[in-house]
Amino acid sequence: MPVYVYKGLKTGNYYEFEQGFHDEPLKAHPETGEPLKRVITPPAIIFKGSGWHVKDYAKKGSEKSESSEKSESSEKSESSEKKE
Repeated sequence: MPVYVYKGLKTGNYYEFEQGFHDEPLKAHPETGEPLKRVITPPAIIFKGSGWHVKDYAKKGSEKSESSEKSESSEKSESSEKKE
């Protein structure tokens, strides 16, 4: 079941309650009766690594330097010119 965070309007304390997804939000603390308001919290997502997909998951041996890519493209254009 999801855990929802509530803030007490009188004391400012934060409370966590397990509730069903379709349950109505709590209006008061079940034990003390203090008025509550549901707080929106960010999801717990952890990004690992030094950057995004291209940097983290690319194979290290398959990376080409810009100079080698340029030389390969110039060689291809030169060989196509010679054929003509």
